[in-house]
Amino acid sequence: MTSMQLELPMAPLRHPDRAGEPLSIQDRFEAFHQLNPWILGKLEAMTADCVDRGLRRVGIGMLFEVLRYEYGRATCGDAWKLNNDYRSRYARLLLERHPEWSSAFETRGLRSA
Repeated sequence: MTSMQLELPMAPLRHPDRAGEPLSIQDRFEAFHQLNPWILGKLEAMTADCVDRGLRRVGIGMLFEVLRYEYGRATCGDAWKLNNDYRSRYARLLLERHPEWSSAFETRGLRSA
């Protein structure tokens, strides 16, 4: 584990209240991201580490699985769920914030808003 990964804390994961009308994936993602902004920081640090090490391609799926693993090691008994529906949204958010990583991620068109 790199020192960059150790510096960013992992907070308890919070999920938005699902009461009311059904929400789109984008709406659910935005609510989740607002409650858990530290996840983007972890994904940014992991991506930067990959790019700094010379990886030409980075998979958001790989980053999600590593984040799940790290969180499982850092917590005890905490049921932690990182919804795969949010992977494409996090990849797009990373690229929005870091256009220099555009060659590292491959994105496809969204199937739903």
